[in-house]
Amino acid sequence: MNEVEQLFDQVYLHNTLGKWAIAAAIAAGVFCVMLLVRRIVHSRYQRLAATPQMEFMELPLKVASRTTVSFLLIASLYAGLQVLKLPPQADTPLLTAITIATFWQVGVWASAALRTWLQYKQRSARAKDLAAAGSFGIISFVGRAMIWALVLLLTLDNLGIQIKPLLAGLGIGGIAVALAVQNVLGDLLASLSITLDRPFVVGDAIAVGDFNGTVEQIGIKSVRLRSVNGEQIVMSNADMLSSRLRNFGRMRERRIAFTVSLALDSPPEKLRQIPAQLRAIVEAESNIRFDRSHFARINAGALEFETVYFVTTADYLRYMDIQQNINLNIIQLLDREQLDLAVPVQRLWGEHGNMATAAKPA
Repeated sequence: MNEVEQLFDQVYLHNTLGKWAIAAAIAAGVFCVMLLVRRIVHSRYQRLAATPQMEFMELPLKVASRTTVSFLLIASLYAGLQVLKLPPQADTPLLTAITIATFWQVGVWASAALRTWLQYKQRSARAKDLAAAGSFGIISFVGRAMIWALVLLLTLDNLGIQIKPLLAGLGIGGIAVALAVQNVLGDLLASLSITLDRPFVVGDAIAVGDFNGTVEQIGIKSVRLRSVNGEQIVMSNADMLSSRLRNFGRMRERRIAFTVSLALDSPPEKLRQIPAQLRAIVEAESNIRFDRSHFARINAGALEFETVYFVTTADYLRYMDIQQNINLNIIQLLDREQLDLAVPVQRLWGEHGNMATAAKPA
């Protein structure tokens, strides 16, 4: 028994072995308790996350479940070392270590909280405001970048590094970095412009140059479109803003102009009735607004009647159904009035001045 007491009375680094054992027990106990609490919190969060709606405690529990094992270990060691009498030169490194670990753990918590909250807001906004839904990804990136930049600066400050000269040096070096990654920065600034100006949102049907499709995602670097053929088209944000873009998703009505070309030998009394008859055919359809119908031009091979109307819906299939019905009714009209569509002809003059007319093949 005396040998055990003598063993625990031996001094190591200004503390007896007994105190070191107590410190180790405290550290192990604190670590086990915090690890158990972390496991319980994570299990509770998993049950809440399984429900479709966002529970009141779901966000705090998810943030708490992001506690890292390394932070628990450092915090446990710091708690155990509090029962020891350490030299003054050891207090500062210990305090610095636990402070830096706390900063990084707070950064993990803040980043997880911001990302989770924005994801929830994005899901809620999809049914109301698609423009806002498309901007949450960019806001999340910028917000998390600011959080970790602040954590890094606080870490450097606690390590004794002067931040002001460092920031000045970074300002000079940042110019060189900006020149090297100007394309990436251009796309990042373009994504912010898309978020603020909202030329298009997720779900809009757009056309950019020779490409057209539906916007699936607006990212930091690129915009993803789903074409009518099914493939995914990826275009950089800068290219999207520098190109002329047509947004069909915001079309309120569609202007349609079509021409009916009749033969040159059509009777004048029937030609006079054509504009009114074309108007009646167009106005018989629904979801349209008639504009005009006129005998517009006399060409070398045809008499042209031009009709203009507006489809009051952006639905492309509805527009094609309307135009199909109009075309069929025009064919019936021409058949009923015994009028012929203009066919290109070619006149040939023989040696004796005789003229022959032949239909020119299409």
